[in-house]
Amino acid sequence: MRDPHGRLRRWWEAGRALGAANPLTVDLGIALLVQAAMTMPFVVPRGPELEPATWSAYGLTTLIVVPLVWRRRAPVAVLLAVVAASALYQLALDGPGQPLPYPGLVVVYTVAAVSPPPKRLATGGLLLVAVPVSVWLNTRSARELSFCVFVFAAAYVFGRLTDARQRANRIETERAAARERARIAREMHDILSHAVSLMIVQAEAGPVAVRTAPERAEAAFDAISETGRGAMAELRRMLGVLRTGDEPDGPAAPREPQPGLAALPELLDRVRASGLEVAHRTTGTARPLPEATGATVYRIVQEALTNTVRHADARTVSVHLTYGDGVLDVTVTDDGRGPRPGPGGGHGLVGVRERAAAHGGTAVTGAGPDGRGFAVRARIPVPADGPGAAPRRVASAAEVAR
Repeated sequence: MRDPHGRLRRWWEAGRALGAANPLTVDLGIALLVQAAMTMPFVVPRGPELEPATWSAYGLTTLIVVPLVWRRRAPVAVLLAVVAASALYQLALDGPGQPLPYPGLVVVYTVAAVSPPPKRLATGGLLLVAVPVSVWLNTRSARELSFCVFVFAAAYVFGRLTDARQRANRIETERAAARERARIAREMHDILSHAVSLMIVQAEAGPVAVRTAPERAEAAFDAISETGRGAMAELRRMLGVLRTGDEPDGPAAPREPQPGLAALPELLDRVRASGLEVAHRTTGTARPLPEATGATVYRIVQEALTNTVRHADARTVSVHLTYGDGVLDVTVTDDGRGPRPGPGGGHGLVGVRERAAAHGGTAVTGAGPDGRGFAVRARIPVPADGPGAAPRRVASAAEVAR
């Protein structure tokens, strides 16, 4: 079944996008529409008791409308030009009257929408003088005066509402951009800090291994190379996503998915290659996770392991995933020196909490069991049934380690 409202909405959005890209074209179109409205009294039949519709009067209406093309660039100057041309029309030619002061309404709306407060105040003062004078020169009736006050006030109010909506849109756009920058910063931090930490550990161990165990030194250098290549691949993937949309006419950049739980064993192997003993266990009913949730779990584990490699001076670390009823608990603990005194939490651990909070979850960091080592604990809500696959039972406390 067709959706006419949806089609109209798409047309409206397309028109708004076209207008935003070509404001001068929009202003020219508005001027032509106003000129068409101003033409109506000149083409409809007129009674013999009314003033004749002359070409000179019609030409003067065009002179009133033409300044609207520049209404956004100099709204107050355009308003003055419209008022002056309208006064000349009434005083010199006295042509056919108009049912509405179309040019004046358009320019008052524009002043209210785009001008700063001083110019809006000056416009209000000008209208307080111009409207009564225009009514006095025309009909001198209270009815026309009240009508003119109402329509000009309505045009001003609509202009202020437009300005408020545009400011709200700008604020929301800036907030969205700030959130995206923060997300990208977290991704870059996780990728680089993890890779560089592992490479530093391997590089420090390499010279010692060269003298005592050359085969271990070769393995360390291979691990450095592999870690560097992995980091470069992730950075290319992220930067490729960023480039998509910046070059609409160019080739589309690859949009590969972020690493998820399927990439967790490879991450643990890289950490093991640094000399750290890593244990991984999963309890509960494991099930497929949404892509965004899986990427978040991966990044939380990655940051916790990076923190262990860089700061804990630990020998072993344990990664424990617990699937519960609609929730996934992620626990990473080590046997290192534990949390530092004072306020803790660098950018990485702050990012862990932000990632969990983005999915409606929580994350805490602190001392490990019995006050030994350091622990990162995150709880993230997950769907009860994973998309596209049936749950599978994992043996409780199934240990996977080399």
